[in-house]
Amino acid sequence: MSEAENIARQRRPGGRAAKVTEAVQRAVLEAVAEHGVDKVGIPDISRRAGVRDSSIYRRWGTRENLILDIMLTASERTLPLPDTGELRGDLTAFAQALIAYFDTPLGNGLARALAFATDSAELAAARKMFWDTRYEANRAMITRAVTRGELPVGTDARTALESLIAPIHFRHFLTREPMDAEFVDHLVTRVIRTLG
Repeated sequence: MSEAENIARQRRPGGRAAKVTEAVQRAVLEAVAEHGVDKVGIPDISRRAGVRDSSIYRRWGTRENLILDIMLTASERTLPLPDTGELRGDLTAFAQALIAYFDTPLGNGLARALAFATDSAELAAARKMFWDTRYEANRAMITRAVTRGELPVGTDARTALESLIAPIHFRHFLTREPMDAEFVDHLVTRVIRTLG
């Protein structure tokens, strides 16, 4: 290999590992969208991504870890932070986005993967990192509301966010009751009243 080829290879952004990860991510998301999370298997992902099964097992260990890791990463990009200029608007937009997300193959697949994945140290770490990241990203809604005087100083952002998302998760996972505009309005009103 010439020196120029060697330098070009070293400068390649991400290299082979990044390309493999990207191909596997794309394959998992396509498979979940087509078949649902229950029918996604490593042989299918391997074929779609053009990657050996052994590479997938070496990187993720289990099918559940693979699906959960890819879906957590994708969901971080799917639920952007709203900024409507008021707490009620932010909480309403966030709740509506989360409900809509659960109606997508990715959102529903992530919910099922979280519910059924075996708990390993890697999975626990991935779940903790995901939620810590989500709380930190969405803390701004509460911080802005405190700055505007809509909430008292010292409001616990994590508790506020849990109060908003817990009923949505409960309905999605357990009761499967509808989550329409009236539900969102009552939920947001209750959360604001509790915090104020």
